[in-house]
Amino acid sequence: MQYLSTRGVAPPVGAGAAMLAGLAPDGGLYVPEQFPLLPPDRFPPGAHLADTAPRLLAPFVAGDALATELDAVCAEALDFPVPLTEAGGFRVLELFHGPTAAFKDVGARFLAACLARLAGDRPRTVLVATSGDTGGAVAAAFSGRPGFRVVLLYPRGRVSDRQEAQLTCWGENVLSLRVDGDFDDCQRMVKEAFGDTALRARAGLTSANSISIGRLLPQAAYYAWAGLTVWRETGTAPGFIIPSGNLGNSLACLWARRCGLPIGPVVLATNANETVGDFFAGGEWAPRATVQTLATAMDVGNPSNMERLLHMAGSPEAARGEASAVRVSDAEIRAAIRTGPGRYGRTWCPHTATAVRAWELLPAEAAQRPWVVVATAHPAKFEDVVEPLVGAEVPMPPALAELMARPRHFVEIGPEFAAFRELLSDLPGIP
Repeated sequence: MQYLSTRGVAPPVGAGAAMLAGLAPDGGLYVPEQFPLLPPDRFPPGAHLADTAPRLLAPFVAGDALATELDAVCAEALDFPVPLTEAGGFRVLELFHGPTAAFKDVGARFLAACLARLAGDRPRTVLVATSGDTGGAVAAAFSGRPGFRVVLLYPRGRVSDRQEAQLTCWGENVLSLRVDGDFDDCQRMVKEAFGDTALRARAGLTSANSISIGRLLPQAAYYAWAGLTVWRETGTAPGFIIPSGNLGNSLACLWARRCGLPIGPVVLATNANETVGDFFAGGEWAPRATVQTLATAMDVGNPSNMERLLHMAGSPEAARGEASAVRVSDAEIRAAIRTGPGRYGRTWCPHTATAVRAWELLPAEAAQRPWVVVATAHPAKFEDVVEPLVGAEVPMPPALAELMARPRHFVEIGPEFAAFRELLSDLPGIP
């Protein structure tokens, strides 16, 4: 399998080379040259996610050095539970049982396991912008791995306290940068670093944001697994409702559906950042400044993965046919969290609450099919929002509690690329 740039200038590369590069040399995002058609009988009934993933991903790494390592990578990365549970009319895909209690653990651990097998002796700098959960998951996945340093950028004052603790508790080979700006500033600085050819080569830059196909491919696997599970139980391809920020998680679901897996309609649950909602309502694609909301990890005004969606669909009109979007206000997020324990027997994080509210807003006819709400983070990560609304303490998972007890280490920087470039150039081990 070869990977092409969405911008059509960079030459095709294999899966491993695309993962190591992160961003294509022409500034585009890597996409598969084609999507294999994978019939359901390729996947044994009752298989776990770690068994389903290699069967889905084998065509995507065919002919690459990763092909012989795929089973081992999936076993290493996907060694925690991913339950599919019932909740009052819909199913919940619980993606928050990994080491940092967020769905980003799946992609980050898979990518780290792949890069550890690909990088050779050359040191690599893993550069990542985060609106909350990505940075912690990437830091956890690469912490202590020889030959890797992680540089993560996050927006000051726009992540929860517990998220910030996860972003800054590592030290050693992880450098946490608190940026005086928003997520789009962080993402822009990362893209500028990749666009600086000399810096990119000297620092051995690679990406762990959802611009990396190493993040998206394993996420497609849990959609394939969940879709197959519900389809075998009900005879109907389920719809998925996905909290959407940078659109990587949503795109992974669309990729899995492109492969022929039983996945029905896809609904993107969005917040007051209206770029995506306006587009799917028929407007032009018009990125704008980020708006701060309760669902902080979804506060993205210029989602990178729209470039991939437009490339896959071929036109804006066709892209709008791939999914729909439902906008959820902060007031609705609060209401969904508040009523969660009584109505569903669940406590939701603010991001999952957007998806729950989007399900509640489905037309009656659409709601007749089976639906899967994607739960992206543990509510204990957002105790300052959740606990006052539910009137109770949300117990922390043991792994999260251990991270909270560690000291914090971070460096304050502004949103200007020149200073960031100088900092990267001065990192130990960069010539």
